[in-house]
Amino acid sequence: MMVMQLLLHSERVKTERQILYVKCKRFLKTQGHRHHPQRYLIEALGAMAQGLFASLLIGTIIKTLGQQTGLETLVDLGGYASAMSGPAMAVAIGWALHCPPLVLFSLVTVGYSSNALGGAGGPLAVLIIAIVAAELGKAVSKETRVDILVTPLVTIFAGVGLSMLIAAPIGAAASQVGTLIMWATEQAPSSWASSSRSSWASP
Repeated sequence: MMVMQLLLHSERVKTERQILYVKCKRFLKTQGHRHHPQRYLIEALGAMAQGLFASLLIGTIIKTLGQQTGLETLVDLGGYASAMSGPAMAVAIGWALHCPPLVLFSLVTVGYSSNALGGAGGPLAVLIIAIVAAELGKAVSKETRVDILVTPLVTIFAGVGLSMLIAAPIGAAASQVGTLIMWATEQAPSSWASSSRSSWASP
């Protein structure tokens, strides 16, 4: 009798878990969640690159043009565009992830904070933190009667909180990788030249 009860209980628990899994899967699908590597590594990254070009890169071009021509207006314009690189990247990521409007607009703050606190490695910090904040914002979007308050609060608190915690370490790690690549690039020509000399010197 005891064994039968245990078996029935285990079957009931298993069924409840299956039902919960199906409900969670259905909820995530309705909220627009598709957790595929392609979504984050290709779509989000590609959109972020466009956001970076539409702010920092184009701003640098305009600023350089202003410096070359002596037009202070262009210098200021380029500075404004470059200063918005963090928000532009975050909004581009949110657009690629099909975020609802309130989540998308809240990512402006998330992008600014993560880029500012990330330092030289700000773009990588923006990519990681904006994705997490966007997914959390989508999870609560349109789930309450006060969505206009809840969704921005969750998105901004999550994004800015993560920025304070991990943006600086992510930026430092990205800078170290960049320094290592530069060092390897500088060492490559000298090592190639020395190997070439030794090969020519050998009979």
